[in-house]
Amino acid sequence: MRKVLIIARTTFKENIRDKILYNLLFFTLAIIGVSVALGQVSIGHEQKIIIDMSLSAISLFGTLIAIFIGTGLVYKELDKRTIYNLISKPVRRSEFILGKYLGLMSTLLVNLALMSAGAYLALCLLGKSVQSEFLYVLAAVYAIFLQLMLVTAIALMFSTFSTPVLSAVFTFALWVIGHFSTEMKRLADILRSAVTGHICVALSYALPNFSNFTISGRENLLKSAAHFHAPQLTTLMLATAYGFLYSALLLTLAVFIFQKRDFK
Repeated sequence: MRKVLIIARTTFKENIRDKILYNLLFFTLAIIGVSVALGQVSIGHEQKIIIDMSLSAISLFGTLIAIFIGTGLVYKELDKRTIYNLISKPVRRSEFILGKYLGLMSTLLVNLALMSAGAYLALCLLGKSVQSEFLYVLAAVYAIFLQLMLVTAIALMFSTFSTPVLSAVFTFALWVIGHFSTEMKRLADILRSAVTGHICVALSYALPNFSNFTISGRENLLKSAAHFHAPQLTTLMLATAYGFLYSALLLTLAVFIFQKRDFK
């Protein structure tokens, strides 16, 4: 575990120096700032506009960070040939993958904290006390964090056998498809072909379902946060279980692929 933490710390430091990280963070905070201006001209809906735009910006730019940095984690080591030094040392390839993953997740966690602080500051600029209600917003941010866990695992898995560009394309495609997993089940009911219907149902279960992190039953976590409604505990628990289990499965697959690679 010590080796994993060392790799994670090194990865975190490398990510902090990445210009992409600061550019995306700047754009996120800028959008939050714009939401304040829009909120001031929308009387009665100030808080809702700020929270809606803030959560959307946090989710979008957090995903971009996970994709652009995550898809290059392994490739950078190959390009700089530092991977040969690592695998020649008593470091397991599974420790390398897990360390890289935890390093990027630490980076994302820091960014989510900064973005959430920006959203809180934007709400405070309205001159209203939102200390207790903001906990509901943090619940939505936590759901976004679970989503980013899965996106990062997907990006890292693809990076073990593909180039950063292709890995980014594959990850983005899965991210988009993953938001329509529920619609695949509905499509299966509409299609007349039984075979095609079964394929759609199978894909809806096999592919990542990102709606699990925002919608559970009739509850939409992001919309609930905008109205300062407390999410149900079961909703967060199910989202947590899904995020951790699916991410663990993808990391296991990433380790398996990485162990099969020959670096000689």
